[in-house]
Amino acid sequence: MLSYEDALAIILDSIRTLPQKRLPLDKLLGSVTAEPIVAHYDLPHFDNSAVDGYGIHITDLEQLSQSATLTLSVQNEIRAGDNSAAVLVPGFACKIFTGAAIPHGVEAVIMREFCQEEDEKVTLKKAVSIGENIRRRGEEFLRGQQILPEGVRITPPVIGLLASLGQASFVVSKKPTVAVISTGNELVKPGKHLEAGQIYDSNSFALRAALESLGVDDFLPLHCREDLNETRKTLKLAMDFADIIITAGGVSVGDHDYVKQVFEELGVKTLVYKVAIKPGKPVYFGCAERRRGGSRQYIFGLPGNPVSALATFHQFVKPALLKLSGQTSKSINPPSQVTAKLTKKMRKTAGRLEFVRAVLEKTEQSLVVTPAVGQGSHMLGGLCQANGLIVFPADKEKLEEGEMVVVNILSWSC
Repeated sequence: MLSYEDALAIILDSIRTLPQKRLPLDKLLGSVTAEPIVAHYDLPHFDNSAVDGYGIHITDLEQLSQSATLTLSVQNEIRAGDNSAAVLVPGFACKIFTGAAIPHGVEAVIMREFCQEEDEKVTLKKAVSIGENIRRRGEEFLRGQQILPEGVRITPPVIGLLASLGQASFVVSKKPTVAVISTGNELVKPGKHLEAGQIYDSNSFALRAALESLGVDDFLPLHCREDLNETRKTLKLAMDFADIIITAGGVSVGDHDYVKQVFEELGVKTLVYKVAIKPGKPVYFGCAERRRGGSRQYIFGLPGNPVSALATFHQFVKPALLKLSGQTSKSINPPSQVTAKLTKKMRKTAGRLEFVRAVLEKTEQSLVVTPAVGQGSHMLGGLCQANGLIVFPADKEKLEEGEMVVVNILSWSC
């Protein structure tokens, strides 16, 4: 069996970033930049006021610094968006609003709270320094400066940044299409009546939610029974649609586990099968070359137990999806990790790396971690509690209370 590290390396080495496309601002959320974001002009674009207040000349600024108050005539009023060519002269102040362009001659802006205006005169009651409350042209970014590199996930602030730079659209990596297939004769859709021996299908809903948390919004949900012909038909339908196919169940060694066999019949090259981890030993990964366009498809066969399916999604599928969509964050490989003090002694059989669902908490002294209650591969309750996965090394049989252990941060978002 492959180690976790070797299996993940094989998977990530196989992934090719999807092609680029240009999208408008309102369609960018969740995509990944395919080129750097560069300032096409200085930002701010011009000197402007950071507050509502009064702009004063350097001569009066010096005078104000030497006295408690100073009264000046109000020369004019400048609002955001005004294109004023006025020049402030000594002995006068200009009333100015947040975002308004700073006129020539203004060396500082005093906040309105420290001023009193009456009969076209204003009394200034606070000394300020040169440049105070003025946003200078280019103080954040200069024209031609790279602001963000390629490979960055587009969040609301990134969209706001692009808009502030005048970009109506941007080039991103195409989002993947994904097919999610739950397998099993026993599965029933939630809301329907259960007969003896049946269970509700949780995998298709949980995996769909995991995909949506990563910004994937183009997916095909499918279900197939444990029948060779139905499996063949369903997997072919998925391969006709998706860049990534994810199955839950049907990849172990049971008499009716047909998924791996059928994928190989359909031209998928098996690259990973069985990994020395718990939960998730019978995980499967393969690639297929598409006939149209020369693109590649990626197939993940996940175990059918709900916890195993989600855990292997988090540890294998998530990093693959992030790389496929063009994200270059260091969080792809290895996953984000911390060290924490173990609060409870743990034991296992040597031979497999275990990802133990756990709760991370910060105390006054240190970061501590406690195994979640319910570690069975069918027990979703423990995974619901968890915000981390204790990395229990393959060659170890016990971890002592108080020992410092490595914990993978359990995050379902990008």
